[in-house]
Amino acid sequence: MTEKVIIMGAAGRDFHNFNVYFRDNERYDVVCFTATQIPDIDGRKYPAELAGEAYPKGIPIFGDDLLEELILQNGVDLVVFSYSDITHTEVMHKASIATAAGADFMIVGAPYTMIESEKPVVSVCAVRTGCGKSQTSREVVRVLQDMGKRVVTIRHPMPYGDLAKQAVQRFEKYEDFDAHNCTIEEREEYEPVIEMGAVIYAGVDYGAILEEAQKEADIIVWDGGNNDTPFYKPDLNVVVFDPHRAGHEMTYHPGETNMRMCDVAVINKVDSAKPEDVDTVRKNIKKANPNALIIEAESEVAVDDAQAIKGKRVLVVEDGPTLTHGEMQFGAGVIAAQRFGAAEMVDPRPYLVGSLEETFDTYPDIGDVLPAMGYSEQQVRDLEATINGTDCDVVLSATPIDIAGLISVEKPLVRVRYGYKNRMHPTLEGVLRDHFG
Repeated sequence: MTEKVIIMGAAGRDFHNFNVYFRDNERYDVVCFTATQIPDIDGRKYPAELAGEAYPKGIPIFGDDLLEELILQNGVDLVVFSYSDITHTEVMHKASIATAAGADFMIVGAPYTMIESEKPVVSVCAVRTGCGKSQTSREVVRVLQDMGKRVVTIRHPMPYGDLAKQAVQRFEKYEDFDAHNCTIEEREEYEPVIEMGAVIYAGVDYGAILEEAQKEADIIVWDGGNNDTPFYKPDLNVVVFDPHRAGHEMTYHPGETNMRMCDVAVINKVDSAKPEDVDTVRKNIKKANPNALIIEAESEVAVDDAQAIKGKRVLVVEDGPTLTHGEMQFGAGVIAAQRFGAAEMVDPRPYLVGSLEETFDTYPDIGDVLPAMGYSEQQVRDLEATINGTDCDVVLSATPIDIAGLISVEKPLVRVRYGYKNRMHPTLEGVLRDHFG
C-alpha cells in the first residue's frame, strides 16, 4: 500500500530528500511539504516540472504550524523531518505532534541522501548557523586554487523565487545575480566566491547541478547551509564549531550529526572566545568523535576605516540568518564596534519598518543590531528605510557583500570584513595539501 507522506522543511533539505528518495518511489505519495524559518516560503508549490510524473499538479507547501491539521485531514502515515538548525528538544516536539496524530516520524540517515561525485569533494559544514562556515569554505577554495586545481563550489540551496527556473543556477560574474533575481542572502554567499575568480552553483535539483559542475571541476567544494549535512559524499569532511556557543554542538540538529561524521573539526573564533569555552568545545569533539583532527582558527575582523568608528554612535548591520535562526546576538560588526572604539551601538528597534518589525517579533532576542534581511524586494526596501531612519552617526555593515550596491544608504558606511586565519599547527591548508597534493 502507498504511504502518505509529509516532508517538513525550509526550502532546502526537504526538496533534496524528495528528489533523491521520494520523487520516483512508488511506495510513497508525498501529499505536501511544510515550511518554516524562511519568510513567504509557505503558500507556494513544488513545481510539476521538478516533482516528476507522479505529481502532475506539483506539491503544495504549507506552514509548519499546520502540521497536526494536515496529518489528520490527509490520513498521513509518515512525517519526514528535513530541515536544520533546530534544538533536539524542538525536533522531538515536532515528533510528538506527528505521532500523537497517528503518523510515524522519521529523520533520513545523513549518508543515505549523499550523491556520489565523479570528482573529489571537500564538504564544509557547521554545527550552527554563523560559525564561520562560509569563510572556511573560501579558505578551502583559496588553498586548492593555489595548488593549481580547477575548483567549483556548490552551495546549499536558497531557492526563494521561481523553483522551476532555479533548478540549476551557475554564477561566474556579477550580472548572473541580476539574471537570477538573487536575494541579499544569496548574494552574501555567492559574491565573495565570485570575487575569488571561482564558479559557484546552487539551485534545487542537486543531481542535475552535480552533473554540470563536474564538467568544469577538478575538485568540488560543498558549501553547506545552516548546520545541514552534505548533499554529496565527501572525500574530506570539514565541520566548523563556534566557541561563542559552546555546547550547542551537542544540542542542535543536525549539528551533532556533523560533529560525529567530520574528518576535520575547525574550532573557529578562538581569538574572540573565552579559553574555557574553546576547551569545552574541544572536549565535546573528542568525546563524540575521537578520530577527528581538531584545528583552531581565528575569524579575522578588519574595517575599511577604523577612525570613522571611534567615538561614534553606530548602527551595526549583521548577517541576517546568523541573528535569526542562528540565535547569535552579535557578529563581526559588534566585535568591530567594540574593538575600534565606537561610543555606542544604536538600538534599531524604535526605527524598524514593515517586515523588519515582524522579524524582531519572531526573533525577540536579536538585540541591539540589525539583521540584513532581504528575502524579497519589499524586505530590501524595508531594510533601506530602517537604516536611513535610524538616528546614528555611522552604519557599520558586517554583511559579506557591499550593501551600498543594493540600497541607497544616506549615512556614512563602514564595511566590516572577516576571513579565515590560521591559529597554529595543524592548519587547514596543511590538511588539504596532504590530502589532495
